[in-house]
Amino acid sequence: MNKIKVIKTEQDYNEALKLVEELITLDPQPDSVEGEQLNLLSVLIQDYETRIFPEMLPDPIEAIKFRMEQANLKAADLIPYIGSRSRVSEILSGKRQMTLDMVRALSEGLGIPAKVLLQKPEFGAEPEYETWNNRLLAEMEKRGYFGSASLKSNSKSALLREFFSPVGNDLQFVGMLRKSHYRASPLTDKQALSAWATQVFKKAQRIKAPHKYKQGVITLSFMQELAKKSKDENGPILVQEYLKENGIILVVEPHFPKTYLDGATILINKDNPVIGITLRYDRLDNFWFTLMHELAHIALHFDQGISFFYDEIEEIKAINLDEKEHEADAMAEEALLPKAKWEVSPARLIPSSMAAKSLATELGVNVAIIAGQIRHKGNKYMYLNKIVNEAKVRKYFSKETWN
Repeated sequence: MNKIKVIKTEQDYNEALKLVEELITLDPQPDSVEGEQLNLLSVLIQDYETRIFPEMLPDPIEAIKFRMEQANLKAADLIPYIGSRSRVSEILSGKRQMTLDMVRALSEGLGIPAKVLLQKPEFGAEPEYETWNNRLLAEMEKRGYFGSASLKSNSKSALLREFFSPVGNDLQFVGMLRKSHYRASPLTDKQALSAWATQVFKKAQRIKAPHKYKQGVITLSFMQELAKKSKDENGPILVQEYLKENGIILVVEPHFPKTYLDGATILINKDNPVIGITLRYDRLDNFWFTLMHELAHIALHFDQGISFFYDEIEEIKAINLDEKEHEADAMAEEALLPKAKWEVSPARLIPSSMAAKSLATELGVNVAIIAGQIRHKGNKYMYLNKIVNEAKVRKYFSKETWN
């Protein structure tokens, strides 16, 4: 059993985060020893963060508006809690203070904590930014997300407002995030995902694709041909350029602590869809499967009203996935190792390096891809470690800072 202790220092905190990531990889049952360890660590981490970074409550009016958007409520729907239509307008505009009766009614009716509603509104202070975790902002500053600006000389709101400006104002961006599709652990830090996705989008904006993406270009045969570029020594760079020629921007950006992201598809700009990959695992097979999974989202789910697909691929068991993720997984697997080939291959019965190399040669792809698929399809992760672990991918993206 891993030793779990009270988190007192930053080193303790970092060690706890690392242990959480290791446990999530095991995807334990809640009532197992590992599952109980994961729950305990989550409590300890939250307790430490609360002590180091005291709670900052959102503005009461913004909290009401946020709840209205979540529940698809109109101003008229607040009349039973606040009074007349004019009184609702006065409260939402900040012209009138809420009474205790209103606070009680809104708290019970909309589920907004009374301690949030009892605060005095601070209009124009962008309180949703003030709740951001200081540790996350420090990491963003370290990565250069704020340019020459710093936390020492700027407020959270000023830094984050400027950071999010390329995707519209804060409310527009929050709205887009609500049109997201998560394949993620419940422990994932959603603020960190927002920061990561915005940085990926900003990087993509600096890349000029020569053509617009034409819906229907991404097909199974397109993906299968693309996979053959894995045989080239600089395959990841070649595929990045090839996708750009077809109107798709591929961006690499390392993941944040407390996220376990492998990749994402961003469909804010339909003319040039963006795929972001973290290379959380420095393995060629993970790169190619993540890429194919995100391309499958573009092929299958382009016009379904979803702005973001966030995918934690390695830690989430297939049994827990919804239909869209099953579809993307199936198409990605078929692109890398067609079912018809797998069913008759000796590698299905004998997961040897010789069988993997033979099948890779037949399909015209890198052997690491086939080794990864053999391990996944047969649930045989103790095999072919040498092939999988020696095929690195971060070296192709040396401009990034890898921990």
